[in-house]
Amino acid sequence: MKTGPDIAYVASLLGDPARANMLTALLAGEALTAGELAREAGVTAQTASSHLAKLRSGGLIAERRQGRHCYFSLTDSDVAAVLESLMSLAARAGHRRSRLGPMEPELRRARVCYDHLAGELGVAMFDRLIARRILVRSGDALALSPKGERALADFGIDLSAAGAARRALCRDCLDWSVRRSHLAGALGAALLERFYELGWARRIPKSRIVSFAPGGLRTFQRAFT
Repeated sequence: MKTGPDIAYVASLLGDPARANMLTALLAGEALTAGELAREAGVTAQTASSHLAKLRSGGLIAERRQGRHCYFSLTDSDVAAVLESLMSLAARAGHRRSRLGPMEPELRRARVCYDHLAGELGVAMFDRLIARRILVRSGDALALSPKGERALADFGIDLSAAGAARRALCRDCLDWSVRRSHLAGALGAALLERFYELGWARRIPKSRIVSFAPGGLRTFQRAFT
């Protein structure tokens, strides 16, 4: 009898196109209703309900009720990291679901991956943080250096709050479009939220695209790329 985690079961949940579309939609970090996810998957409400029950039972999504409405989101950032890695693998192997759309360049340049910055700008920021030794590697582990603590505190990041989150402070996430790492974890989320607060960038509604204002982009590039 085989022992250990059952990856075949998780793979079967991800292997259905409708469920894959639902999970990809939730990578934007927003909670969506069953109706919204049915439209993303191109299935009926009844079929969507069956898919959502399987994803919830498999631990990939969480359900939250608010009044008469029920919302679904990814369970946590670990699920998002697996999805992003699978997208990178699919892109590298040449498996694309459709032709390139008009928003593809913007999506590749800067997008949200669950709650942190991904795409070309996210990868450039990660590389810069490593080069400046704001982040340091020890084997496979990624940590914030004392120099990094001072620099990010000066930038307005609440490191106490980030460190208290029930997740890793900093971790790398394989970017599907650039195929190199960007910064995930509580620190990655805190940085993206800070960019929003400063008015450097904003989320495009109904999209994963992160749009930088011209002045915000110049300031971001001076500081992080």
